[in-house]
Amino acid sequence: MIMNRRDFLNFLGKGIALGAITPLLTKAKTVQYINQSKMQGISPSSKDEVILADNLKYEILISWKDKINKQDTFGFNNDYIAFIPGKNSSEGFLWVNHEYIHPLFFSGKPNNQKTIDDVKEEMRNVGGSFFRVYKNFKTWKVDLNNKFNHRVNALDKIDFDNNIKIKGSSTAIGTLANCSGGVTPWRTILTCEENYDMFYGERNLNNGSIYKTTYDVGWTRFFPFPPEHYGWVVELNPFSGKKRKLVSLGRCAHECAMVKVLKDKRLVVYTGDDIDNGCLYKFVSTSKGDLTNGNLYVASLEEKKWIEVNFKKHKILQKKFKNQVEVLTYLRQSAKLIGGTELDRPEDIKIDPFNDNVVIALTNNYSKNNMHGSILKIIEKDGKHDALEFDYDTLISGGVSTGFSCPDNLLFDKAGNLWFTSDITGSKMNKDPEYIPFKNNGLFVLIRNGIQAGEIIQIASAPIDAEFTGPCFSPDGKTLFLSVQHPGEKSRGKNNLTSFWPKKKDGPKSSVITIEGKLINELINL
Repeated sequence: MIMNRRDFLNFLGKGIALGAITPLLTKAKTVQYINQSKMQGISPSSKDEVILADNLKYEILISWKDKINKQDTFGFNNDYIAFIPGKNSSEGFLWVNHEYIHPLFFSGKPNNQKTIDDVKEEMRNVGGSFFRVYKNFKTWKVDLNNKFNHRVNALDKIDFDNNIKIKGSSTAIGTLANCSGGVTPWRTILTCEENYDMFYGERNLNNGSIYKTTYDVGWTRFFPFPPEHYGWVVELNPFSGKKRKLVSLGRCAHECAMVKVLKDKRLVVYTGDDIDNGCLYKFVSTSKGDLTNGNLYVASLEEKKWIEVNFKKHKILQKKFKNQVEVLTYLRQSAKLIGGTELDRPEDIKIDPFNDNVVIALTNNYSKNNMHGSILKIIEKDGKHDALEFDYDTLISGGVSTGFSCPDNLLFDKAGNLWFTSDITGSKMNKDPEYIPFKNNGLFVLIRNGIQAGEIIQIASAPIDAEFTGPCFSPDGKTLFLSVQHPGEKSRGKNNLTSFWPKKKDGPKSSVITIEGKLINELINL
């Protein structure tokens, strides 16, 4: 099915799923141009390399352990990228999240053999990096001498907003499990603490186990911090160094924080709980430019409405919890008690620049045998993001027919094309029959305009065990910044590595790359 721009926009606005009509992924190895307009994607690859469509090239901007200034180095397993513009499109600042560590690439010791210095080194490698970048001729570089370059990690003191006390303290130690995020209109970063349970597993609540640690790195031996201090959205000013954990947005495995500014300057923040059967949330501020006071809602798809997560409005919450702070601290439980819909791992969220719909990546849900996930869209009533009613539909479903599986990070370019990455877990990638056709994780684009409107093409393939994360365009839309996260993650030892990307002699290293070329330019100019 071929649509022009108007037809395709109308198509999306009606909430019709694309999965049934999108053409199969092409088997061509490179992008080809027919009459200078027809584009075809690459085939899936299992090679230990970043494979790109024709007329694209990549360069490594920065890798794990590289210097960002005289004393700080780039952290481990980089994820979300935010570009803070400078004076022109050829310079600015990057904020990059660092999600988690892999003990093999640090001390390599079992948890019970780690020293306090071993643990501190791991703690210094999560959080985030902030540094200036600039374009030197055709190559992006890191400005190692900029005074604002710095690291934020799991050893920094961070206050809760409004001096709120969580587990007896108004201050937490560090930020960790930093996955995706967002940017406020005043250029502060919202970095989201997602899978905190691998560092600090959940405690019992009212004598009932509510969460179980799935992967323990052994930090609690030396730093027995309460798990309730993590799982928050952290706002930080990368220029002043001020930072705080936003209690009003609640605590869960936050994947992202998509900020929408209303006409009256109040703010709406969309975020999801990235677990099987996690919920979708929306925060609406009570005054302009304020993220510390407002109302938090959970989505009920059954009722097509947003339900306020409010201690005073729900007797069932009053029976379970002591006050609103406790309700927000145990948001996952609170939301489900009042009717929040359980979704298939809500990960990244973006707002469609064409129609203002809220677009959500639902990665998968093994508990419901949903192997390939989908991309959901929320249509707020009357187009108002503070509305309490909405409609919804599946934008597109993953699977062999659409050529992708397990959608994760989302990004709209200047032309409204939807870019997205895949997140097939390393334990199943190239092993499970369901995932073998897709091979390594990839980067895809849903074309919105021109003769190929409605088609999905694969733009890039990641190295072995890796996934692409945090895609972000430069202000002019011509450079794509992209994280290549956890190559070689399934290695069984330093002498038995599955990946050597990006440089064979150094072993695998998560990195940020830049991608440029004719294909991007043509897509944003469709």
